[in-house]
Amino acid sequence: MAADEILKHDDDDNSEFLRPDDLSEYLTEGTKEAHDRAENSPFAKDFLRGRIKRELFKLGTAALFYVYSALEEEIERNKDHPMFAPVYFPSELHRREALAKDLEYLYGSDWKNQISCSAATRSYVERIYHVGQHEPDLLVAHSWTRYMGDLSGGQILKKVAQRALKLPPTGEGVHFYHFEAIHKHAAFKRFYRSRMNELEVDTEMKERLVAEANLAFKFNLEVFEELQEIGKGVKEEVQDVGFPAHGDMGGDISKCPYYAAKMAVSGNMMYVRQLARTLLSHTTAQVLLATWIAAVTGLAAWYLM
Repeated sequence: MAADEILKHDDDDNSEFLRPDDLSEYLTEGTKEAHDRAENSPFAKDFLRGRIKRELFKLGTAALFYVYSALEEEIERNKDHPMFAPVYFPSELHRREALAKDLEYLYGSDWKNQISCSAATRSYVERIYHVGQHEPDLLVAHSWTRYMGDLSGGQILKKVAQRALKLPPTGEGVHFYHFEAIHKHAAFKRFYRSRMNELEVDTEMKERLVAEANLAFKFNLEVFEELQEIGKGVKEEVQDVGFPAHGDMGGDISKCPYYAAKMAVSGNMMYVRQLARTLLSHTTAQVLLATWIAAVTGLAAWYLM
């Protein structure tokens, strides 16, 4: 049965009974620290704030193109492998062609001759090729790390990039974040998790998969760090989206709209009032505050996947 057909039966059922020993839960719990490190890296934080240089966005898109080219090549090689076949959904998930469209928009028709694989990206790519060719049981860890992360936060990052870099609202430059064949992301993620949890894996294999997923997060962090370092030498105007950083708050983090948004999501009424004052005093706050709240919610949802 195709994914769309199964999801039709899942639309009215938002419940999901997960156990700590389910593979999806095992991976989520086992990668929390690595996920936090990547999520809280300076590059990721700057991106979320909309403080992203166009050149770094282009380089980051190129890095993703190399990563997904390798990942999807190995997925095709192993699509019939018993440890991967249940989570093989190329039409729903594959990103290489979308990234090619983005690169053509960002670099022009000659984009293939203008991009190159950076050192940090090359290490990531080489690991994916090794896994696909020598340890295919572990390929699901890379697929889970990348695709579920993209589905969880992609729409937020898409909106941030469009606003910060003044990209067209019609999607040029950010096709990567748009999954045309997935109409309900939450339902698809539940379905994907259920397929993962049906894989026949013992405790030893679960530990190997957690280790591999942590390695994938490490490679992602190294790419972020590389981009952050490159950014120090890039002289380019940065689009400031309108929220001050913590350093502009005189050391009082409670005055920061980002922090207030996060606390408001948790139900702290004092910060709800702080958010209301922010909305009245910042002309760009309404749009960006909504983006931040959605981002915090999306990040929380990652841990509940």
